[in-house]
Amino acid sequence: MGFTPDNRCDILSSNESDEASPGAVRIDGTTLSVDRVVSVARRGVAVEMPPEVRARMAECRESLEKLLAEGLPVYAVNTGVGDLLDVRIPEEDLRALQVNLIRSHACGVGPPLPAEVVRAMMLLRANALAKGYSAVRPELVELLVSMLNSRVHPVVPRQGSVGASGDLALLAHVALVMIGEGTAASDEGKRPGGDALADAGLEAVKLRPKEAISLINGTQAMTAVGCLAVEDSANLVDISQIAAAMSLEALKGTSAAFDECISRVRPHKGQAAVAGNMQALVRDSQIMISHKHCTKVQDAYTLRCVPQVIGATLDAVWHATGVLGIEINSATDNPLYFMDEAKVVSGGNFHGQPVALAMDYLGLAIHELGAFSERRLYRLLDYKLSGLPPFLTRHGGLSSGMMMPQYVAASIVSENKVLVHPASADSIPTSAGQEDHNSMGMTAAWKARHIVENTTRLIAIELLAAAQGLDFVSLSSSPPIESVRELIRSKVPRLDEDRPLTEDIDTIARMISEGVIVDSVEAACDFHRA
Repeated sequence: MGFTPDNRCDILSSNESDEASPGAVRIDGTTLSVDRVVSVARRGVAVEMPPEVRARMAECRESLEKLLAEGLPVYAVNTGVGDLLDVRIPEEDLRALQVNLIRSHACGVGPPLPAEVVRAMMLLRANALAKGYSAVRPELVELLVSMLNSRVHPVVPRQGSVGASGDLALLAHVALVMIGEGTAASDEGKRPGGDALADAGLEAVKLRPKEAISLINGTQAMTAVGCLAVEDSANLVDISQIAAAMSLEALKGTSAAFDECISRVRPHKGQAAVAGNMQALVRDSQIMISHKHCTKVQDAYTLRCVPQVIGATLDAVWHATGVLGIEINSATDNPLYFMDEAKVVSGGNFHGQPVALAMDYLGLAIHELGAFSERRLYRLLDYKLSGLPPFLTRHGGLSSGMMMPQYVAASIVSENKVLVHPASADSIPTSAGQEDHNSMGMTAAWKARHIVENTTRLIAIELLAAAQGLDFVSLSSSPPIESVRELIRSKVPRLDEDRPLTEDIDTIARMISEGVIVDSVEAACDFHRA
């Protein structure tokens, strides 16, 4: 099987889940973190709701029901939604309204989201409800938690969210299974939602007023994709530095540009962190030592400006992580109920603009890692620039060596250039103009994920070429880089004769995603992860 990141969490075995669960992730609406979201989404870590959170939710629900008994109009509780907000719903139809809202909104299309994304969505929605401002019964959160722990995953189509009024269409497919409808996937395969719940010993919930809108009104789809994307982006920042150091060694460049005094007078945090890592990566390299009396003044930008360029991407990853850290612990429902003031307030916390902008920024920043990598790859293959054999083969002409992987890289970089167009720059009004500005945050997040996957392959190609380049250098590289070369060679043999390279690229891409390359470097030097 080729490198397919979207398949990573489609199947989570019970053994994997048990081994990866040192302790349950507790949801309280306040303390969830991006890494905990990833642990539940990808590694099947168990989830639980503390008793005090359940008690607070029950108290809030009881308080809201007393207020509703007064008969005041409350959006989506006893009124229609969107442009139908002025339509009052008779009391005898309020429960029917809940089911109608879920069914009518569950109209997503396209291929299903990967299981890891759906799991993250479920966790994030449970956490938002647990915060206590949606005034739903704790039974809803308990069902989501039980579905996660029993590995009952609603089948959620990827397309249909405009990112304001939340990810309505996509979240509705999660809610559809909760009421015993729709389709779910579990270890036994896809089946009707009610059957999947029953097989897991769970009961569908009968929704009460306000609960339908609280299940579907929020940013949990875009934020789920975003949490997984920033996790992978941080890994790419790490591996980009390693690939750059390996290329620097193969090209017999100098580490002079990584001197800490340079970053001291331009104190961006990312730049300083990358400069320190680059020094650690090439320390004790015979190639670097050979430059002591070299007349070469400086290298090309893709070697010399690694701290400035990769460091800027690191800053962008940190920024996106901060935005998501706020979002995953926010109340994004509408309306919100403030129990202490006994008031229901309609607002716009469902609007995905903060996440949309952060995801567009993240996608652009990760694209830069790939574009940067491709230029080093090109330099490795051009003998006039590298001093290495043309296309890294001793049999040029008879053999094409690594000529074609650069074509592939150029193609992927070009695709990423299309993908970095900001989704958040667009808006199409919905609901008869009542919802007249939409964030397109899910599109932004999904584009970022796609760019991350593309860039993983780009850096895999650079690593393949850099390892091949080092095979032609008589001096030894640094201990950390040698450990990376040995690791690559344990999976991918040197290219002595032409062969199809797709499997080699996929192999290195998987090694990147699994983190084994960064692990080997971290064990060999003072390397600080993103």
